[in-house]
Amino acid sequence: MSDTTVAPQFSDIDAWGATHRGNVRPDNQDHFLLGALSCGVTVECSSLAVGPGELWQAERLATLAVVADGVGSSGGGEQAARRAVEGLVSAVSRSFHEAASVEPEDPEAFSRMLNAAALDVHESLLAEAEKEADGRRFATTATLFLGLWPHAYLLQVGDSRCYVFQEGELTQITRDQTLAQDLVDSGALTRTVAERSRWAHILSSAMGGQQAVPVVTRVTRDWGTVVLLCSDGLTKHVSDERIRERLASMTSARQVVEQLMQDALDDGGTDNITLIVGKTLEPSSGECAVPAR
Repeated sequence: MSDTTVAPQFSDIDAWGATHRGNVRPDNQDHFLLGALSCGVTVECSSLAVGPGELWQAERLATLAVVADGVGSSGGGEQAARRAVEGLVSAVSRSFHEAASVEPEDPEAFSRMLNAAALDVHESLLAEAEKEADGRRFATTATLFLGLWPHAYLLQVGDSRCYVFQEGELTQITRDQTLAQDLVDSGALTRTVAERSRWAHILSSAMGGQQAVPVVTRVTRDWGTVVLLCSDGLTKHVSDERIRERLASMTSARQVVEQLMQDALDDGGTDNITLIVGKTLEPSSGECAVPAR
């Protein structure tokens, strides 16, 4: 195992994200964000070769990635997904430093912070629906990855997923919050039957839904670990085995995102499709970008 005492910096992360409305849906109700929390000096003016507004001498503190899949018609799902991403990112940016400072003595600090942020978004979406009073649903899934080093925190509400690919093995970290998964867990259905049932995409938990049950999981990763976040528009059409094959042969995050996106479109693309892939590289040059699509 490589040295994990030194955290990855900007050049040590290869990450990419994309979203697509798919082949069937008239609009895209997914939203995502990929970025980093950092500290440094924001330049106002200087005689050095740095411009106003640039972050100089920056240190990467954490990776932040969010995928949200809106639920509902008439624009309510799109608005809910957008507000979930904005609300979660704002909450993390406000509370990150405080949680990081107490985490060594209080290991649950980040879990509490993420859980509270998710419930705040949930309550705001319920309030929005009540205010509108036009029958629109303002609900969304959300899966958030907050990558410290060498550990990370995953927040999930709904059925958007997080996978980790490490040492040739693909592991689904999140649990789908659907009626189908509940039936599998109770032994009433096999996984194969559940995936094809009418319950497969009926959410048992969603921000702005009847109930929101945030789940926060702590995971540990190493250099070379690949993380994939995705909405169910990908996993409806691309099997775990195909995802594993793609990640095993990836040459860059952008390349594998584009390949998996095309796999989902080629298989029908019946839903909006959003995915983010990130890999920690052995210290070297890397790429981190977010395209508009």
